Amino acid sequence: MLKATNAGFDTLDGSSGTGPARRTLLAAATGLAATGCTAAPRSGREGPGADGVRQPGVTTAQQSAALVLSYDLTAGPRRLRTVLGAWAGVLAADRAPSLTATVGLGPRLAPNTLRELPPFPGDRLDPARCGGDLLVQLCADDPDALTRTAARLAHPELRPRWRQPGFLPPHPTGSVPRNLLGFKDGSANPTAEECERWVWRPDGGTFLVVRRIRLRVDDFARLTPRRQEEVIGRRRADGAPLDGGREDDDVDIFAKTPHGRYITPLGAHVRAASPRLDGGARMLRRGYSYDDGPDDRGLLFLAYLRDPALFVRVQRRMAAQDELSRFSEHQGSAVAYVPPAKELWA
Repeated sequence: MLKATNAGFDTLDGSSGTGPARRTLLAAATGLAATGCTAAPRSGREGPGADGVRQPGVTTAQQSAALVLSYDLTAGPRRLRTVLGAWAGVLAADRAPSLTATVGLGPRLAPNTLRELPPFPGDRLDPARCGGDLLVQLCADDPDALTRTAARLAHPELRPRWRQPGFLPPHPTGSVPRNLLGFKDGSANPTAEECERWVWRPDGGTFLVVRRIRLRVDDFARLTPRRQEEVIGRRRADGAPLDGGREDDDVDIFAKTPHGRYITPLGAHVRAASPRLDGGARMLRRGYSYDDGPDDRGLLFLAYLRDPALFVRVQRRMAAQDELSRFSEHQGSAVAYVPPAKELWA
């Protein structure tokens, strides 16, 4: 488990943990070359980092399919060394093209300042879709490769808790994919430089927030295109702010018309999520759509960030003022610490 250092971990209430908040993971794996990356450019290209410090699958350009797995350790934290040693062998031998595996530690295994996300107004969480000791994000361009890799991760010390596949609808290479509501999802994601400040911790770790969000796609589709844009706060055609510009421009939530009206409606989704309300702090959204049947379609929300307290603040604002909440229901939730690759597989 993670060895103690002087670096603390931010808590969900925004305070900073200090002292022996980290526990050494293990020295279990040999032969697994974890590819780190140093940037999350808006072009979607991965940075050249080859030092193995950071886990892949965070700022890696999104592959077309994802599978998130959650497990509980049946024998408790002391068996983590055994499980990760077995996984290291599996992943080192896996040669599936474009496959990345990103491993996170749930609150029971992570640094002791990490806690489960608090409840939010409007949540309809299913306990069977929440939490877990170990979270694994598998991504690849071949969905079958994810299924094969997931089967090889089975271990007698693990009890599967939940799993959720996701996909990206077809979209031009290098462009931001659309969600099931028809809007681009991930516009104005942080640049490479912004990821250094807001996603990656100095040691190469980060945090992952997972939310399974069922969308009322048919109800949203009944709105006029103009009303849909008012709910989202961006133009449907190109993802640009309502007052124009480019897709990767931040929305100026304070901009007004000559008559003094806000251009971005007060209930718009992008207003509640705006970094301008959090001192510029950002999260890297790596979302996928899911389709588990005609009455259960939505968003597999994956966000990487330096401090989970940012997600808590944003989600509380959304619950209070985001009109998109009328068309969405949070059914699953998890948070995990994503250790540096060098500590996970050393």
